[in-house]
Amino acid sequence: MSEPAARLVRRWWIAGIAALAVIVAAASIALALGRVPICRCGSIKLWHGVVNSAENSQHLTDWYTPSHVIHGMAFYGILWLVARRLSVQSRMVVAVLIEATWEVFENTPFVIDRYRAATIALDYYGDSVLNSMADIAAMLGGFAIARWLPVRATVAAIAVMELAVLLVIRDNLTLNIVMLLHPFEAIKQWQLGPGP
Repeated sequence: MSEPAARLVRRWWIAGIAALAVIVAAASIALALGRVPICRCGSIKLWHGVVNSAENSQHLTDWYTPSHVIHGMAFYGILWLVARRLSVQSRMVVAVLIEATWEVFENTPFVIDRYRAATIALDYYGDSVLNSMADIAAMLGGFAIARWLPVRATVAAIAVMELAVLLVIRDNLTLNIVMLLHPFEAIKQWQLGPGP
């Protein structure tokens, strides 16, 4: 292996270890805050597609997983714009830090209560630690996709994911942000309407 290739591999290893340390720290904080490690139902599912259930946000993936993929795509784009001098490995670690911080904050009583009051997540009581860690992995997938896809293809992928999730569950990342920041009763009533 040439010296430049060896340096690149070393940089990826260091970034991977740093990202893993952030993920372990986030999981430890979530556990210390009283989050359940896995679904209280006692099982681990690859996919859980029923939004209005106690098992939503408890398994590996669900209808909100595309939102985390979009986080990764957005973080890649934003960090490329504002921190272009950082290596892609460093930007990846920053993206993991941002997503892990959100996963911890999202599962505080303040945000959980906000979700219950302002969105359609009436029975939401927070993510399992397993789900939070899978959300971070989904973000990393989005980051990697954005790194390799052309910008137009990335934007198209975001639009397709947002539209698909909106059509199926009447929610998506955009509506989630809107309803958390400034709830609209008309949107909430539409979201609560007859679904699939």
